[in-house]
Parts: sequence; structure tokens; C-alpha cells
Amino acid sequence: MKKIILALATLCLVFNLQAQDLPETEITDVNTGNAIAFNQTFEKGKVTLVSFWATWCIPCKKEIKTVSLKLADWKKEADFNYMTVSIDESKSIGLVRSYAKVQGWTFPYYIDVNSDLKRSLGFQNVPFTVIIDKNGKIAFTHSGYEEGGEVEIWAKIKELCAAK
Repeated sequence: MKKIILALATLCLVFNLQAQDLPETEITDVNTGNAIAFNQTFEKGKVTLVSFWATWCIPCKKEIKTVSLKLADWKKEADFNYMTVSIDESKSIGLVRSYAKVQGWTFPYYIDVNSDLKRSLGFQNVPFTVIIDKNGKIAFTHSGYEEGGEVEIWAKIKELCAAK
């Protein structure tokens, strides 16, 4: 019974998130230290994949690494953006920065130092994936990561990029 209730609660959360306006909650650009509203980090008219993660989260790192390795090929087929948002505490900004540099990230990466954005979006755990459609609305969310899970994300990105 608990599993059914948990599944229904998760479905309600997912349906409530989708097609919602993006919050104006501020996040910090890890490279510059400047705050920016989350809803201002997106290019209008372009689909964006957002991976929420933490430095202590092994599945998060696996997901981002997998997406990073596929990114060049994916971008040959669909014109979209990719970014990450760490939910680590503010004292970990240096750790986030150094991890991203060692990994060779060429995409934007931010930190949600007080978990304000996490609360705004209403998710509990990372990895948490969000796809923003061309209209700046949340079109897809996914919690957790298992190897091969990126196939579903890629299919949704292609679908949203093809939509007019």
C-alpha cells in the first residue's frame, strides 16, 4: 500500500511540474560567482536539458558523464542546450568548480546554494532531470538514474526539438 501511495504522489508531482512556468529563483554561476534567475538561464525558442546533481551523488555523476559523452552526437541531430545545477552547499562551490573543470565540462553549470530552486521545483532527490521546451515551460521531469535511462531523455529531447 505504501508503494502505491508513493507512486501516486510521485505521479502527481511530475504532472504538477510539467507545463509550469519556470521559477525566478536565483542560482549562482559557478565560474563567475554571479547570481542569475533560473528562468533567465534559458535561450528562448530552444529546448534545454537540465541535470540537477551533487558532488556526493555517484548516480548523478554517472548520468552527467553519459550525457557529456553523447552530447556531440546528440547535437548533430537536435539543436538543444544542456546545463547542470548542483544542489551542494555554498561552501562546496570550489569543489563543484574543480570537478567540472577536471571533467572538461563545456556547458554551463550552476549551484543552488540554499536549495531554494530545489524547493521551488518541489523535488527531493538527485539526480533529477528536467527538460524545458521551446516556450520555456517544463515539459519533462525524471528522478533517479540507471544506465540506459538517457535513451528516454534523448527521445523526449528529439520530440520537443521537432515540435513547432
